[in-house]
Amino acid sequence: MEIETILYIILAGILALLLALFQYVYKRKGRSRLNILFAFLRFTTIFSVLLLLINPKLEQLNLYVEKPNLIVAIDNSGSIAHLDQQENAGKVLKSISENEALNDKFNVETYSFGETFRASDTLTFSERQTNIDESFNKLNQIYKHSTAPTILITDGNQTYGNDYGFAASTYKQPIYPIILGDTITYSDLKIQQLNVNRYAYLKNSFPVEVILVYNGNTAVNSRLVITKGNTTVYSEPVSFTKNNNSKTINFTLPANTVGVSAYKATVVPINSEKNSINNNQNFAIEVIDQKTKVAIISDFLHPDLGALKKSIESNEQRSVSLLNSNIDINQINDFQLVILYQPNSKFKSVLEYLQQENKNRFVIVGAKTDLTFLNTSIKEYTHDIVNQTESYQAVLNPNYAPFIIDDINFESFPPLVSNYDPVIFSVPFESLLSKSVNSVAINEPLLATFETNGRREAVLFGENIWQWRAQSFINSKSFNGFDDFVGKLVQYLASNKRRTRLNIEYESFYNSGQNVIVKAQFFDKNYVFDTRESLNITVKDNVTGEEKTLPLILKNNNYEVDLNNLLPSEYSFTIRATNENISRSGTFRILEYNVERQFLNANVTKLQQIATNSGGQSYFIDNTEYIISDLLNDNRFSPVQKSNKNTIPLIDYKYLLFLISLSLALEWFLRKYNGLI
Repeated sequence: MEIETILYIILAGILALLLALFQYVYKRKGRSRLNILFAFLRFTTIFSVLLLLINPKLEQLNLYVEKPNLIVAIDNSGSIAHLDQQENAGKVLKSISENEALNDKFNVETYSFGETFRASDTLTFSERQTNIDESFNKLNQIYKHSTAPTILITDGNQTYGNDYGFAASTYKQPIYPIILGDTITYSDLKIQQLNVNRYAYLKNSFPVEVILVYNGNTAVNSRLVITKGNTTVYSEPVSFTKNNNSKTINFTLPANTVGVSAYKATVVPINSEKNSINNNQNFAIEVIDQKTKVAIISDFLHPDLGALKKSIESNEQRSVSLLNSNIDINQINDFQLVILYQPNSKFKSVLEYLQQENKNRFVIVGAKTDLTFLNTSIKEYTHDIVNQTESYQAVLNPNYAPFIIDDINFESFPPLVSNYDPVIFSVPFESLLSKSVNSVAINEPLLATFETNGRREAVLFGENIWQWRAQSFINSKSFNGFDDFVGKLVQYLASNKRRTRLNIEYESFYNSGQNVIVKAQFFDKNYVFDTRESLNITVKDNVTGEEKTLPLILKNNNYEVDLNNLLPSEYSFTIRATNENISRSGTFRILEYNVERQFLNANVTKLQQIATNSGGQSYFIDNTEYIISDLLNDNRFSPVQKSNKNTIPLIDYKYLLFLISLSLALEWFLRKYNGLI
């Protein structure tokens, strides 16, 4: 409390005492017990009121002991069951979480990880992927400002994600791996990796790359065999030694049949091989009979051109040619879609030919676009020319009807430079993205599509879309989101199919362990997204004949269903609307491949490395009794006494108001009782 406040309180006490004595002693000319009592009550009242006016602040100090956290993260993936370590993992988790001494010293928190990282001690050892990198990243966010030694119960085998050794190096907590799995090295021959394109073109050959790895000390001979059904389509002998322990085999296979073709790669097991599951790997390819060719026409260089080319060609079904306005008009017939980038008067012959042939097109308008030329050449929309530019951000239209579009966080993308002029459409159009200025949406399209006379067209009112692709990578560490967005737009524009009220989206084939998600959108008769409809999917296993019906769940701007529980097989499905006679059907295949069953040993070296680098220690499953004593005796993890100081103003204390009320009431009652009132 400040000295100035203390002086005010002393002066308040003196003033309250003088006033009380003046009223009940000096004026009454006597010092009877009753007057002294009245003076005391009046002093209490006046002093309390003055204290409230001064309102001094009182400090309250609370002491408490903060225990360090002990994180127990356990691997819940299928590789633990494959290595027959689920019982050991359960026992060590129970011994740690139920140890009284550890619970007295630490706040024990249990997490499990596999495909996802979650706070849970319920273990199934059935998750189909392992991402240890994500576990360290999440834990680093949660326990960034606290002491939290981490016990990692795992075999150290990661199936996807970034190298967890790097994530562990940025994790500022000691790591104590408990290593599950056999540490004995067995002779093993396996398919380490198989690389193949997702699509191939009819009557072409597609490349396949197979990487074989051998672990052993003796020379062995085997054979790589590729089969399609019961037919062998490729075979090659292979040999390995202790030093020459890997081979990369490249070959091509013919694409003779349209549709999904499934293959099986097998490296013949060697004698006494313990794990033969990793000797086989299924793969598939979708054969198509046509490649979509896209022309981008521009009279100047711009980063947008490269970004569009990369995004479109990320789908191998499409190829892009960069041309200028002097193109031979007859070449345009070779393309299914023409993109006109910031057209000017030199595009006159191109636009006239596109109009004459009624070909689909995509127009991108920017700061260098000749708007006067556009107004005279394109009749579907016109610009009010003001010769100014503005930067606009994008807002996704959730009711966009022509095709399913995912929100890839458009609002976080940099603004596009566009002409500051309103656009007037003379035909019905649908806004896929609308404009936003300073986070305020305005009722103007940024990206719009329309259909007229059997022709599809899109127009983007802005340049620098290359920055969107870069921002998409920053947001998700991948270009896939933006590339899929551009790919769906190109697919819509390059096709002349009529739009339907029920659109579905799915892949032709999935690898086992991959998310099997089927999406759908349903629209009312005005092609407005309808959230009131109930959609159901009936999935049939074409091999066993088994059928199951599931509802589609409304999620964001789509209906979707998760079919991850389906076993590898061939499936056909039908999605039906409950209230209307509308349905769509399709087929897909799930390939058998369990990445968690490819491992033979624990990754001892990597786990020991992260333990050493973090200041922790690694333990094998047979000597885990030492980890408890090591943690209890480690002085780095002692409880810390902390204090919490609160400053509370006196006016917050209700007891003082009660005291004022009590003293006034007693004074009034005693004076009334003694006939002084």
